[in-house]
Amino acid sequence: MAEINLVEAVNLALAHELARDEAVVLLGEDIGANGGVFRATAGLQQRFGAGRVVDTPLAETAIVGTAIGMAAMGLRPVAEIQFSGFLYPAIDHLVNHAARLRNRTRGRLACPLVVRTPCGGGIHAPEHHSESPEAMLAHTPGLRVVMPSSPARAYGLLLAAIRDPDPVMFLEPTRMYRLFRQEVADDGEALPLDVCFTLRGGTDLTLVSWGAMLHETQAAADALAAEGISAEVIDVATLKPLDLPTILESVARTGRCVIVHEAARTAGLGAEIAASLAEEGLYSLLAPVQRVTGYDTVMPLSRLEYQYLPSVERIVAAARKTLEAS
Repeated sequence: MAEINLVEAVNLALAHELARDEAVVLLGEDIGANGGVFRATAGLQQRFGAGRVVDTPLAETAIVGTAIGMAAMGLRPVAEIQFSGFLYPAIDHLVNHAARLRNRTRGRLACPLVVRTPCGGGIHAPEHHSESPEAMLAHTPGLRVVMPSSPARAYGLLLAAIRDPDPVMFLEPTRMYRLFRQEVADDGEALPLDVCFTLRGGTDLTLVSWGAMLHETQAAADALAAEGISAEVIDVATLKPLDLPTILESVARTGRCVIVHEAARTAGLGAEIAASLAEEGLYSLLAPVQRVTGYDTVMPLSRLEYQYLPSVERIVAAARKTLEAS
């Protein structure tokens, strides 16, 4: 067991699957000789060869299109897009082909594809390197959307994503890559997809979040605990399909819910969760659901970046507001 950060956990999971399954192939820009822009694939081409870890041209449409063909023919490609803001040229392939291949062929072909991409702000990058596109991807039937929040979660969920028979969008929060270290065992044990993880029990309200915002959300839970407020913290982890029963069970215990995400507010996944709570958990709620989100603007450049991202203070304020309502 080693103490590693999130980007090292991604590397560890990729190496494990390359060694375990000869059908696994990695492809992307600069992932081989250079080890990727964030070094997530460092050393893998030297270890497994250029035929398994493939440097591609700077052409996201070609990367994902090629990977879909590989998947349809029995390989398990893991494609890297350097930043999620560069994903859009490949959306045609993802929506019209990867997500529909099983349905289109009436089950004759599957698409065991993983597309990895860094996402979110917090590293002082230009705006096209700070996207949070999870809601757009989750709106596409046939795509599974996963976002880890810690090294251990990244390792286990990436193993599960690679082994899944259908396409998975694996969004890696850039800010979390080197934020902290955690002990992770390279034991090949996958974590379950399609479930939320309860990180902290509580009785007064439920805090729901995913990805990098779990860092601020857990800090907010600590701040609330210092005031005598017990907050349950849920890591959604798999954004599509959503494990709504876990959230409903938590809200049935606490009666209140605050949802936190850094993506823009309008039509974000927080709205989907809030609507689902209104439909199926209304009688459990003692107060309106609160959302703490990014704003309906392009992510600003570095000087204002942390004015955009939800802060501990904003989360605590939303929690107090829902506690004041009755």
